[in-house]
Amino acid sequence: MTEEDWAQVWPFWDEIVQAGETYAYPLDLTSEQARALWTVPPPGQTVVLEEDGTILGSATMGPNRPGRGSHVGTASFMVSGAARGKGVGRRLGEHVVQWHRDAGFRAIQFNAVVETNEAAVHLWQALGFRIIGTVPEAFDSRAHGLVGLHVMLLPLVEG
Repeated sequence: MTEEDWAQVWPFWDEIVQAGETYAYPLDLTSEQARALWTVPPPGQTVVLEEDGTILGSATMGPNRPGRGSHVGTASFMVSGAARGKGVGRRLGEHVVQWHRDAGFRAIQFNAVVETNEAAVHLWQALGFRIIGTVPEAFDSRAHGLVGLHVMLLPLVEG
């Protein structure tokens, strides 16, 4: 993702956060504050999926924890409303998994997949992730009230 890309990412990023169904970011962030939270510095990376000059989605990836936890990766994803249901999340997910493999990570851990976000849960399971635990009532969904957050894991090496 380049600095110029943010102008297209910000509208759907903000729409997703304001919807209150998948991310626990503060609702009053400015564009610059949001960009600072979303843009991952090296050794991580933030990418966009663009077609014909239109950005359809964005993903962040990198170590889940610093230091002694840096061998396990993590990622976050946002897809524009106009592009949902068109395979953008899957393409970003496949890219993120391969990026982690190529970078030598041993696993990818998603720390907080909202259990009512069924499309995301099914996608991650289709890509090989499994739910290893659920924190009950850890997310305050605008539509569903207090719901659980899944911790999901994809081992990248055996053993």
